[in-house]
Amino acid sequence: MLDIKKIRQEPDWFKEKLATRGVAAEAIDEVLQLDAKRRELLQQTEALKAKRNEASKKIGEAKRAKQPADEAIAAMRQVGEDIKALDLQVEANDKELFDKLAHLPNIPHEGVPVSLTEDGAKELRTVGQARQFDFEPKHHWEIGENLGILDFERAGKVSGSRFVYYVGLGAQLERALYNFMLDEHMKEGYTEVLPPYIVNAHSMYGTGQFPKFKEDVYQVNGEDMTLIPTAEVPLTNYFAGEVIPEEKLPVYVTALSPSFRSEAGSAGRDTRGLIRMHQFNKVEMVKYTKQDQSWDELEKMTANAENILQKLGLPYHVITLTTSDMSFTASETHDLELWMPAQNKYREVSSCSNCLDFQARRLHMQYRDENGKLQYVHTLNGSGLAVGRTLAAILENYQNEDGSVTIPEVLVPYFHGITKITKENAVPFNNK
Repeated sequence: MLDIKKIRQEPDWFKEKLATRGVAAEAIDEVLQLDAKRRELLQQTEALKAKRNEASKKIGEAKRAKQPADEAIAAMRQVGEDIKALDLQVEANDKELFDKLAHLPNIPHEGVPVSLTEDGAKELRTVGQARQFDFEPKHHWEIGENLGILDFERAGKVSGSRFVYYVGLGAQLERALYNFMLDEHMKEGYTEVLPPYIVNAHSMYGTGQFPKFKEDVYQVNGEDMTLIPTAEVPLTNYFAGEVIPEEKLPVYVTALSPSFRSEAGSAGRDTRGLIRMHQFNKVEMVKYTKQDQSWDELEKMTANAENILQKLGLPYHVITLTTSDMSFTASETHDLELWMPAQNKYREVSSCSNCLDFQARRLHMQYRDENGKLQYVHTLNGSGLAVGRTLAAILENYQNEDGSVTIPEVLVPYFHGITKITKENAVPFNNK
């Protein structure tokens, strides 16, 4: 949530910055009109309350003097009714103002590439060399289906499109990956959390998924409860409504969770494979920091995600997303994109974002600074990593001509000595 006081002070600056995210200037004007109306209504309410207090004083004086006060009492009752009517107007105005503010995205940080599309992202670095194959590399879904470790057909029978069964060593590879990711993050000082997978509407508003992106999620029990689209939601909400002791900051937390997304509007995109699923596992990183720490912590978080890819030996690059391509709550986002040889292009596996105080304002999360003044914390979030997409990259980058897949060295301990996935060992019940 943006600060209405700052919008009031610098409306033109906000219009200029939000225009880079596709927000029309009229949206700011509407917010300012509602804000002005609110202050006008509050002034009228205060004037009536003063009038009521004065009438009450006169009634008291009349009673003490044993004089009639019927007219003053009737007038005071009318003032009371007028105050109630104004309070209802204030309530309705506040609701509309909150809704307008809730639809405004965060302000992009200086230096974020300006574009109303995803084109124009700035490449920061490329790490690792793309493997040169002496055979035609297969897509990850072909490899997985041939080995029997990915079963899209039976998942479609049970759940529909964009679902998958991981089977045998496929399931073990998924498990090895997220255990490896969590182990690495804990080495970097993150506390592991096992969060709820269903959250209430207030939590979704707090992290910015609601009200704008309701069509992207799965809601249960009417509209109040939602299957999480990412562990960012329950992790960021952990300290909602609290004052975090300054000495605890920064706080690092990480979690593995399933993520549920309706993928509304993605018809025809990535219909095969693991890239765009309705349910997928993701290891999430979330940080709560003091205001002067968050930009350094963004670079550290990005490095934490890169560490996973470097140890897995997967080629990737890091880009800074454009103003309109980054998430609604982000002020700046670094994306990590893995090289997918069969597609001959990079695909996103992690987004690391600094949200500044945007989420904290919605969630009323604060800390008391060295001067004793309450400040909003800054929140950051990042994928560390999307597990299915990482698995897809391993299948493609570590595939062999005979259809087998070599297991990355750092994952071998999780396989109890198995170093290669073959048709013979991939799915034990297939060989009975």
